[in-house]
Amino acid sequence: MITRCAYLAAVVALIGGQAIALTLIDCDRTTHISHGGEADHVDLGEGRVMWRDWWSQEGTATSFTVVDCGPGTALTFRAAEDNMGTRLPFDRTDKALAVIKRHESGARAFATFDRMAADLDGIARDIDIITLDAEPCACAALYPEARGDKTEFMLG
Repeated sequence: MITRCAYLAAVVALIGGQAIALTLIDCDRTTHISHGGEADHVDLGEGRVMWRDWWSQEGTATSFTVVDCGPGTALTFRAAEDNMGTRLPFDRTDKALAVIKRHESGARAFATFDRMAADLDGIARDIDIITLDAEPCACAALYPEARGDKTEFMLG
C-alpha cells in the first residue's frame, strides 16, 4: 500500500509541477475566446521557433511570430487580413513564408531578424522586432533550457 501511495503522490507532484513535457501540439490553442489563437508551431532549429497567430471575428487576420528562444527576440509580421479595418484586404502568406524559409535554410549567422524584416518589407505588414519577457509555448516545449530570466510558460 505504501508503494502505491508513494507512486500516486509522485505522479500528482509531476503533474502539478508541469513536469510533463509539452509538445508543439499542446501549443496549438485558442487564446481569445473562440476567435483568435496560435497554431502551426514549427521548430526552425538552433533555438528558433515559429507559429501562426490567427484571428477570425467579423474580419480575419494571419500573422506570424519567429522567436529566438534564448534571448527572447521575436520577429512578428502580418501576412494576410480581410475586413480588419480600413486597409484593403491582402494575402501574401506564401511570399512571406518563402522569405523566412530562404533565411532559415542558410547560415544562421546571416539569418538575422533585421535582414528578414527588410526582406519582408513590401510583402508583409506590421513588421516588428521585439523582446519577450515571457517564454512562449514552443520555446518551453523545444528549448526549455533557453528560458533564462523569462517568465516560465505554463499551460492555462
